[in-house]
Amino acid sequence: MAVHVLILALSQAVSAGETLNFNRDIRPILAENCFYCHGQDGNKRKADLRLDIGEIAIESGIIVPGDSAKSPLIEHITSQDPDDIMPPADSNRKLSPKQKELLIQWIDEGGKYESHWAFVTPTRPAEPEVTNEAWVTNPIDRFVLAKLEAMGTAPSPEADRAKLIKRLSIDLTGLPPSPDDVQAFVSDRDEMAYEHLVDRLLESRHYGERMALPWLDAARYADSNGFQQDGDTWQWMWRDWVVRALNEDMPFDQFTIWQLAGDLLPNATIDQQIASGFNRNHLLNGEGGAIAEEQRFVNLFDRIDTTATTWLGLTMACAQCHDHKYDPITQRDYYSMMDAFNHVPESGTPQRQSARIRVAAPFIELPTEENKAKIAEFETKIEAVKNEVKPAADAAYKGWRAGIFADGSASDARDLPNEAVTILTKPENERMDAEKSVLEAGLRHHFDEKVRKDLGNEITGSDRIAAIQNQLNDYKGDQIPRPMVMSDARPRETHILSRGAYLSPAEKVTFETPAFLLPQKNDAPRNRLGLAEWLVSPEHPLTARVQVNRMWQHFFGTGIVKTAEDFGVQSEYPVHMDLLDWLAVEFQDRGWSMKQMHRLIVTSSTYRQSSRLGEWHREQDLENRYYARASRFRMPSMLLRDWALKSSGLLVSKVGGAPVYPYQPDNVWEALAITKERDFTYPASSGADLYRRSLYTFWRRTVSPTNMFDASDRQACRVRQSATSTPLHALTTLNDPTWVEASRILAQRCLTTTNDSDKQIVEAFQSIVCRPPKESELARLRSAYDRQLAIYNADEEAAHRLLATGSATCDQSLSAPELAAMTSICLGILNLDEALTRE
Repeated sequence: MAVHVLILALSQAVSAGETLNFNRDIRPILAENCFYCHGQDGNKRKADLRLDIGEIAIESGIIVPGDSAKSPLIEHITSQDPDDIMPPADSNRKLSPKQKELLIQWIDEGGKYESHWAFVTPTRPAEPEVTNEAWVTNPIDRFVLAKLEAMGTAPSPEADRAKLIKRLSIDLTGLPPSPDDVQAFVSDRDEMAYEHLVDRLLESRHYGERMALPWLDAARYADSNGFQQDGDTWQWMWRDWVVRALNEDMPFDQFTIWQLAGDLLPNATIDQQIASGFNRNHLLNGEGGAIAEEQRFVNLFDRIDTTATTWLGLTMACAQCHDHKYDPITQRDYYSMMDAFNHVPESGTPQRQSARIRVAAPFIELPTEENKAKIAEFETKIEAVKNEVKPAADAAYKGWRAGIFADGSASDARDLPNEAVTILTKPENERMDAEKSVLEAGLRHHFDEKVRKDLGNEITGSDRIAAIQNQLNDYKGDQIPRPMVMSDARPRETHILSRGAYLSPAEKVTFETPAFLLPQKNDAPRNRLGLAEWLVSPEHPLTARVQVNRMWQHFFGTGIVKTAEDFGVQSEYPVHMDLLDWLAVEFQDRGWSMKQMHRLIVTSSTYRQSSRLGEWHREQDLENRYYARASRFRMPSMLLRDWALKSSGLLVSKVGGAPVYPYQPDNVWEALAITKERDFTYPASSGADLYRRSLYTFWRRTVSPTNMFDASDRQACRVRQSATSTPLHALTTLNDPTWVEASRILAQRCLTTTNDSDKQIVEAFQSIVCRPPKESELARLRSAYDRQLAIYNADEEAAHRLLATGSATCDQSLSAPELAAMTSICLGILNLDEALTRE
């Protein structure tokens, strides 16, 4: 009786509310609290009850549509009996009173289920009507403004131009604009000045470098294999292809097909083969105890997980061992999809090309012109040795040949090739000219291959030739680029693995796409190419949504769907569902052009807002999910380093090329040197290579660059960044040689421009922060400079120690105390919150 009274009370409490939406209001409750035991995983299902499928739940009688009081589900969730209450007490899950109210209201409204929103093909929603038409620049603004107006609030004012050029530069190229560029934009009265700036940045060759960073995280790109050997690879050639493709605005559908199946395209080009290296960027275990076949399956599992997260926005890893507990992904789905990746002619472990290089077949050899010239040089040396010993070798051959014919008996030549023996059985006067030629060639070949090696080194030159040949082989193994690619040259059967164990194959499967999503076309290839084409088919519900969500995440810090890696039933219901679907459809309608979508987003009034936090934002939308302001967040560490280098003038703007080795702590790789198999001394770069963009820094999986905090470890796919805040970050940006040296070079430039210390400070501030300092800021910086100058005047040796940081030349004509003091001021400016922040 008490339970029925409670149900009645809760029903009355929610009866005045608006009509519920199953995906928004109910599914998250069921997914979080019920599906683990009453979902699709039959191995874990309790009481043979399913709540994830409406028809089955209603047929079981657990839900009585329209009557919550008669629904056993409500009786269980409102029960006071610990043996009867759901979720059970030992599940560590508990429904809140509000959640119970929502379930009661939902059943009373009919208990209607809906397909999960992300698994339904998006359609273009109508653009909402708004009151403030003047604020709307493009359709994005209508969706944002409609919700703000419904909440009784308004967008923030547009950010000032100095902030806008800095924001755009961070988001589109990752490099600071020069003070002249900032001033030109601020003073430009052209109504289209902002759009012109956007277009210039989109056409910059540095755009592809900036946009490649999140893609490299998704692709778990690194320059080494990981594990104990951690052999180096040539996958930087794939990284360079990504930058080129983004700069050229390769349509995303083509970008997808090339990376998942470029090698399967007709007459695949070198670029298409290199692009397929996306799924060869995984770890490779070459340790002595590694079982090759087991590691091959580890690689297969990684490819499935990475492909699913990157394109589907789903976590498929659960289905390796059992049906997914929340999403409708079965083990059959998992292994049927895995079949597309199970035909690569690979062993599972890398092979040794040199002490440094370890790559695994399949790969392609791409010798450079420098490689070809060096190889020709080695081959010339070998030929020179052969020519030098040729007279002695010819004489030795004549002596040996004479011995063969000493008595004319064929038995003297029993080790010769059969063809030569046959001819020798004939009397010499009966041999035809052709037979004589064949005999002579056969004898000489036999001598060179079988006999000559046993003669003295003076005749064979074998020691010298072998030494040169070894040098040539070592050079080829270490210096000829061999990027790893995909191939389907090894047919294999694929089986569902019992509990995911590679030694427990069960039912055989062939390639199929997951059954809960749209099927492939009947004439589509059943391989990786078919998979790629299916992912970018117009009806696919996930791919376009997932990609535009990550674009939004790039420009606003958080995606429209916060869980960028998970669009499954446990993902959050997006506040701006209509905007997400509109963007997804628009992306396809614009020919999958990433640049056009980026332009659309950054030219919206939504993007251009000030990021200043007001009272409404603090109280109603602290996470900025309604976009009543621009987002404000710290720049990624890779960009912070680039910002310091560029603002100082040190940055080398070359695009592409082999990885470089900028400043790292002494013996940074020492922990890897546990055997004498290879030298793990850090090969520090010099000259221009010290000042390349962070994108080109060598990324060792076992010891990633120490100054790249909060970065992905590149061991697994990662599509959502997380920012932390610890003293270690400041210790990096205050003490790392890159920042200190950049500060010195910027200070040196400022001191040689003018003798006025105020003007020097202003130039440094503008170079880093992209605006002139306020009078109050200038006064504080001037005071700080005076204090630093007094310190270094009193201790000039300390000034010289500071100025000795880094390899760039120090201008000896400048006063050491003055340069050290200004260096400290520049370093302080680089560490200002505004300098570290994208706002």
